[in-house]
Amino acid sequence: MTSDASVFQRRRPLTAAELNAIPWIGLLSPTEYERAVADLKISDASPGDYICRTGRPVTYWFGVVGGLLKMSSDNVEGHAMTFTGVPPGGWFGEGTALKRETYRYNIQALRKSLVAGLHVDTFHWLLDHSIGFNRFVMNQLNERLGQFIAAREIDRMNNPDIRVARSLAALFNPVLYPGVGEVLRITQQELAYLVGLSRQRVNEALTTLAEQGSIRIEYGGLRVLDLAALRSSVVYPPRPDSRACRALNSG
Repeated sequence: MTSDASVFQRRRPLTAAELNAIPWIGLLSPTEYERAVADLKISDASPGDYICRTGRPVTYWFGVVGGLLKMSSDNVEGHAMTFTGVPPGGWFGEGTALKRETYRYNIQALRKSLVAGLHVDTFHWLLDHSIGFNRFVMNQLNERLGQFIAAREIDRMNNPDIRVARSLAALFNPVLYPGVGEVLRITQQELAYLVGLSRQRVNEALTTLAEQGSIRIEYGGLRVLDLAALRSSVVYPPRPDSRACRALNSG
């Protein structure tokens, strides 16, 4: 199911609750549903486990049922560049699965996660037989294109506050990550890994966004109050005496 043997060995069928957390499963006809459920597997991934590795052939189409993953790649100088995080509800790798190519990125667990996989042969079978599944994958590809264009823009930004705001907005994409809702369970360190900044600088940016009313810091996570404001990323300097991020630090 994955390049890490330990994750592959822990695979098992999905429970009813885990199946219900898959956003495309309800789009299938009874025959399609039966075929998909018979093939779907899920596994526990520990922090640091790789789900996909650059250069490995695609065998599964993956989705996050619980936890948080990081999508990244290494350049010729050996420096890692993070593209995005993958929170609950997110399915990824459909472009690679469509072309049956090798992966051009790494997918790694940032925390203990539940990762489901649909074999690439069943993925193609559903494309051949299910209109609903086709529409889901087409919407995924469309949103993913916009996501990676935005990721390139974020990578070139010098303003850390804007980088954090735009990166948060990407994680709250309701099409790609329907399992997130209004609250994202994430720590400052995890967000720092995704954004490519220090934890201290992420803390300052979150304080600024909280003071502006774009987000609210909750214990172990973030609640979005104004997604449009995060996407527009108009930020101002924070007050030096703010303590808005204590709850997230303890998450």
